[in-house]
Amino acid sequence: MRKIPNEELGRPTPEEFARMERMPVAVVLDGVRSAQNVGAFFRTGDAFAVERLWLCGITPVPPAREIHKTALGAECTVEWAYEPEAADCVRRLRGEGYRVLAVEQVEGAVRLDGFRPEEGVRYALVFGNEVDGVSQRVVDLCDGALEIPQAGTKHSLNVSVAAGVVLWSLFSRIGPRR
Repeated sequence: MRKIPNEELGRPTPEEFARMERMPVAVVLDGVRSAQNVGAFFRTGDAFAVERLWLCGITPVPPAREIHKTALGAECTVEWAYEPEAADCVRRLRGEGYRVLAVEQVEGAVRLDGFRPEEGVRYALVFGNEVDGVSQRVVDLCDGALEIPQAGTKHSLNVSVAAGVVLWSLFSRIGPRR
């Protein structure tokens, strides 16, 4: 088997990507502190064509060398906005008609493998701080929560890895058609 060179992958140009249909998903980062994790969110958001990243609280914002190091330019292709308070961002998104789901281990969370996105619904997924997760204040404002099933001894995944798992799951079900 032959590795496919980048030129043959058929990826859109940044201009074509800007005009493409998006997956009906926005991503909210509630105090994610690592710029490299933020860069990974940009790169994953580009891969799965999320509508927008909302960077909240202490979350680093572009331009930043450490974001670029991981994003590899995706910080220039994925729409983003900064909101000082994640709670205000969640209220705003709910007001715009999004169904807001925390990606967190909480009572009543739906296992990701059992989640069935509804057609015509726009989702906002909230990912939290590397140590404390999504703040309780923000969890209280969400419409529900998703939990990634795990079998090992650790209680969580790295936040950017969790984003890849969750966004791939949604992309495989409701992603834009190319």
